[in-house]
This record gives sequence, structure tokens and C-alpha cells, in this order.
Amino acid sequence: MNINDPISDFLTRIRNAVKAKKRFVDVPSSKMKVGLAEILKTNNFIRDYNVIEDNKQNLLRIHLKYVNGTPSITGLRKISKPGLRQYTGKDELPRVLNGLGIAVISTPKGLLTDKQARKENVGGEIVCHIW
Repeated sequence: MNINDPISDFLTRIRNAVKAKKRFVDVPSSKMKVGLAEILKTNNFIRDYNVIEDNKQNLLRIHLKYVNGTPSITGLRKISKPGLRQYTGKDELPRVLNGLGIAVISTPKGLLTDKQARKENVGGEIVCHIW
């Protein structure tokens, strides 16, 4: 299967698994997806993740987090799309739900949350919003 936007596919698989109350979801692995999973883990949106090495393709298994039956991830939105990239300067970094959510920014220093990008004083491409 040919996927034009793998990050959008990654977010959609997580969104669908959360709505179906799955314990984990498997997605094809890449450095960008592992970086996104690390950000989700450090911000307590998922329990854990691990890379399953296979002969054909590596899989990224994301263990979803639920608190009293309600998911930690209530919403995901892809911002920058292949047809329309969304960039932001260091002074216009977005805030998601007035700080309750996170914006993932692809910067020259790697993938950062909006809070980390403000601290590092860098801008970049807005990948997605998570709340």
C-alpha cells in the first residue's frame, strides 16, 4: 500500500485505536514516528512504545493510555500537509487549548513541543496538535 502522508496515517491509526478502546496500535516505523511517539510518552499521552524488528519492515507498537476508562488522547489534528506546509517563526508559536494540549514542531533541533521550542527560541514546521 502506498501512503502519501505517513504522519497523517500515523495520527489516524492512533485516533481510530483510541475510539475503538484498543490497548495498543501497530504502525510502520520511521525516525519521525518514533520521535512523535517519544513526545507522546514524555507528555503522558501514551503509556509506552517499542519498535518491533521484522524481516520485511519494522513496526512501531504504541501502548495507549486510559485513565478510568477515558483515553488520555482526546484529539489529534494534522496541521502541515504535503500540499500546504505550515511554518511558524519563534515569535508566533501556537498554543493548543491555552496550554492544555501540545503542538509538535519540526525544528532544526529536532521534533519539539511548542513549550520546548519557546524555551529553545526556535521556529519550524507545525506537524500536529494533540490534546
